[in-house]
Amino acid sequence: MTDLAATSGRQPGYAESRRRPDFVTQLYIYGSLFIVAAIVLVPLLTTALGGLKTLGELRVNPFGLPTQWQWANYGDILFSSRYWRMLGNSFLIAGLTTALTLAVAAMAAFTLAHVRFFGAGFLMNYFLLGLMFPIATAILPLFIRIRDLGLLDSYMGVVLPQVAFGLGMAILLFRNFFRNVPKELFDAAFVDGSGYIRFFWYVTLPLSRPILATVAIVAFVNSWNNYIMPLIMLNSQDKYPWPLGIMVYQGEFSTDWQLVLAFITLTILPTVIVFFAAQKHIVSGLTAGAVKG
Repeated sequence: MTDLAATSGRQPGYAESRRRPDFVTQLYIYGSLFIVAAIVLVPLLTTALGGLKTLGELRVNPFGLPTQWQWANYGDILFSSRYWRMLGNSFLIAGLTTALTLAVAAMAAFTLAHVRFFGAGFLMNYFLLGLMFPIATAILPLFIRIRDLGLLDSYMGVVLPQVAFGLGMAILLFRNFFRNVPKELFDAAFVDGSGYIRFFWYVTLPLSRPILATVAIVAFVNSWNNYIMPLIMLNSQDKYPWPLGIMVYQGEFSTDWQLVLAFITLTILPTVIVFFAAQKHIVSGLTAGAVKG
């Protein structure tokens, strides 16, 4: 047995450790996954189907299939210029937020991961401190600061606070990934005369596609779904992103909930598509550095 294990390059218990789980274990795994999937998918399907009903049917039968499919609810939104203008504003704000977050967080995390200087730990803890406070707690001082800078009712007045509050998580993810870059690459680059900037640009970034995709998706989705910041900083309706577009269907005495649900369904589709397109990179980026060795 010992000789056979040595010639095969595997331990004696390798076959037993690679056995498929029994029926009860499989049932538990698939049952748990089904419950989690239902918790996520049922609200999405209910929202999409609610946009295909009339307001009266939505109140009487909120979870069932429509008796008459009201495709006009989606058509009226898709063929309105207001929807595409708000969607364009959301893409612009989320795109600027994502680009600035990637640029600033990547450079800051690289410095904290590879450069030793006095106060590095304190600076990292300062960035992480922002994770403890929601953006709503700082909305008043942010409004005063944005007003003093003359950025009220502008895209940058929304983008800059979102970048500031997103840096903590982004730097944490980048730093953990950069610290697991092989030290041999770092030493070889310095022997060849490369400095920190060249090593960051030509070595670290090309190896960081998973974490770049992860941080980009997190920053994009957070900005895309942000409601309170555009509500406070923007006054012109032609600059409203999609979260504020829901207010169009809310009146003083009534709300067209079927149109609200149709509008939400159409506006969350881009983030769902982007997430599934980058799913592989997101998983590898979040698990990078989880196993040492």
